[in-house]
Amino acid sequence: GVLGTMRLEQRLDEAKIQTVWAQILDPTLVAHAQPAGFAKGTLFVHVDSSVWLHEIVRYRRSEILERLQTTLGRTVVQKIAFRLG
Repeated sequence: GVLGTMRLEQRLDEAKIQTVWAQILDPTLVAHAQPAGFAKGTLFVHVDSSVWLHEIVRYRRSEILERLQTTLGRTVVQKIAFRLG
């Protein structure tokens, strides 16, 4: 029961993230980075090139996290991990 409820909440959060990702971020960034998973408050994002990975991690990480937290609430996405892939 409890595990099922937790999984359902996680799935709902993942769906919300997928829905708002393209709406709240720059379309150019969205073309190169997509949410790939979500667990325990950490959003995993796949980035399609090392150049974009560097750009996002160095210059845009805080902005992305802030926008997600503003839209979804601070407790949903607490951290973002970017990966090449």
